[in-house]
Amino acid sequence: MMEELKNNKPTAAWQKRMEDDEIFTVENIKATDEILDTYINRLEGSVDKMSEQDILEYVQEIVIGLNELNEQFDYFIETLEREELCEFIIKAANAAGLETEEDITEEWREW
Repeated sequence: MMEELKNNKPTAAWQKRMEDDEIFTVENIKATDEILDTYINRLEGSVDKMSEQDILEYVQEIVIGLNELNEQFDYFIETLEREELCEFIIKAANAAGLETEEDITEEWREW
């Protein structure tokens, strides 16, 4: 599951949309990719010994990282991107063992 997520990050779709959408740059896509990779790798690396609390801490970290990134790159995360990122973050958390359908990003999300 994690491998599938790694290969289907929202940033892949963003690269395709970059031609028509000026909100994307090589820099903001690369920076987002790095944050998503770190999140997946951390979840994957400790999947057998993670509590719900651990997973939510990783979720909080990625959301705050994306908040900072969004501000740094002039607020490029809009409605569609937010939905894609939330779906990705929740799917990865589910794959790591968190059982929820709720938007676990909302508490910290500014985008």
